[in-house]
Parts: sequence; structure tokens; C-alpha cells
Amino acid sequence: MTSHKTKRFSVSAKAAVLIPLLLALYPNFAFAHGEEDHCMAVKASVADAGFSDVVKVTCENGKAIITSDTYPSHTLMTGIVGTNEQVPVPAKDYAAPIVLNPVLGSTPQTRDAALGVAVNGVPIYDYTGGGEMTLDDLKHHQEQHDTLQTEQLDVCGGHAGRGDDYHYHVKPTCMIEQMKNAGDAAIIGWAFDGFPIYGDNNPDGTPIAMGELDVCNGKTDDTYIYRYHTSTQAPYIIQCLMGEVGDMADLPRVSPLEAAGGWFNWGGKLAGVPPSGGVEKLTFTQDGNGRRSMDYIYKGEAYYMRYTPTQTPDCYTFETRTITDGGSVETGEYCR
Repeated sequence: MTSHKTKRFSVSAKAAVLIPLLLALYPNFAFAHGEEDHCMAVKASVADAGFSDVVKVTCENGKAIITSDTYPSHTLMTGIVGTNEQVPVPAKDYAAPIVLNPVLGSTPQTRDAALGVAVNGVPIYDYTGGGEMTLDDLKHHQEQHDTLQTEQLDVCGGHAGRGDDYHYHVKPTCMIEQMKNAGDAAIIGWAFDGFPIYGDNNPDGTPIAMGELDVCNGKTDDTYIYRYHTSTQAPYIIQCLMGEVGDMADLPRVSPLEAAGGWFNWGGKLAGVPPSGGVEKLTFTQDGNGRRSMDYIYKGEAYYMRYTPTQTPDCYTFETRTITDGGSVETGEYCR
């Protein structure tokens, strides 16, 4: 197989016409409109959506860093049936790196954590909940691990994972409803490889034909050379990275909460176990004092997970009665 050297050139009308041809001839071809322009595009996507008060964007060392606490202001967790008995807790200073000189690669890359971030600072995962997918998995619908079909997601397309961090697995509908610039032309997020994420339609409003999106749920773009989309059918959202990101292991992930008290009280908050058959009437509420409560019914019994901020920054007092713990009431202080 012939190896092609990565090529770059700046924006022009002629380039826009030639891009599809160049992509066919040079699989590793990459389009650059300059780091400064790309940085401004990332900043504008957050500002135009109206999230600048909760999301910070800085550009340095070839990357735009989108910083947030991953905790959105819309409805959380409500409507989940297949709960994993994890509850969303703010993740202080989550820093999502977006490449400012994106380069298309030749092989899709997967990981069992976020592949990008929404413009409100919430991480975006692939649609599955069964660990990292193989390249063969990308070609087939992983029905048994489909977080949407197995009712693991709330009414907004997200849930809390092992790190008790909130993230999206499908189109973030509630966030989009909050966006001041909501519409087909609005960027709803960025993949870590530097390419933007749009909604179900092309930015000009035209529909995307069946089979037009590639295995990562993306296609070519005249401005960014490549872009990702959400879709009504699986994989629903970005499920792999088509661009280069360096070492995938360096990309961010949220660790499980740790018990307070240093090494005298070492250990983390244990993972929940999904109750067989799912739960009923799961709702998540919060008040002005920071008290959050996830309540649900299982086989006629009431269960809950509740936490309140302590005077120690990023620490919380928990009280839980979960199916995982056999219905016993457990308490403890856990910290980020």
C-alpha cells in the first residue's frame, strides 16, 4: 500500500471544491485554517450557545482546553430504568483538550471513556456501556450494550458513570434546547481530535442520506475537512475518532470518588450493580443548598442515593439505600 504524506493548505474557494477529491486521493490529508482560527471557532461555539458563564476555553500548546465541572443545568438522571446506581457529582476542573490543527488518520480510534465534549462542558461518550469497542464492533450495532435501548439514559441522553460523572451517550437533546443558537448550523460539541460535532442534519439544513456517515458517524466538511453528526439510528453520536490525537491514554477521564480522611480511610466509592429488570419512577432532585437526591422503586421498595456538600471543598456526605448494598443504609464522606 502506498504511503501518503500528510498535506495542509489554507482556506480558499478553490480548496473547498478540491477537498473531496483530495480526500479520495490522500486518506491522511488534513485541512488547516490556522490554530488561531480554530481556537476562535471553539470559543465562539461555547459563547454563541450561551455557556460562557459555566465553561472556560483557553488555547495553548496547539490545543483548545474546554474546562467545566461536567454538571449541566438541565434535568439529570430522571427517567432511567436500567440504573447502574451511580449518581452525578460535579467533577471540578475537567479539562477537555481539542486539537487545533486536526489531521485525519487512517484508522478509527476507540476508548472506554469520553471521545469529545459538548459545548456546555459535558463529556461525550460513544453509545455503548460495555467497555471499549474493537474495530470490528464499530461495524455492527452492539444491541446488548446500547445504553439507549437498554434504558440506561435519562430524558436528556445522559447518565452518571463509574466516576459518578455525568456524560452523554446520544444526542444531548436538553442541552440543545438550552442553546441560544440552536439550529442545524450550530456546533454542539468537539471531538478530541479537533473536529466539530453537529446535529442530525447538515449545517445548511439539508438531511443526511442513509449510509452517508462513516463508521465514526462523520463525513467530509468544506471548512474543517471533516465533521461528526448525531443520528436517530445507532450509533446516534460519535463512536470513534477519525483524527489523530497522540496518545489516547493521555485523554481525560473522571476517577471514582475517594473516601475522605487520607490513608486512615483509604479507598473509593464502590461501583453500583445494575438491578435485574431495572427500576421504576427514578427521579433526581436538587435544592438551593446543594443537596441532591436520586430516588427510585424496585420490586415495591423505595431506594435512594443522596449527598450534600461538606465544608471541605469538593467533598460530600453521602447517605444511600441501594439494591447493590442489599437495601442497607450506608453513610460516608467522599471527595473528588
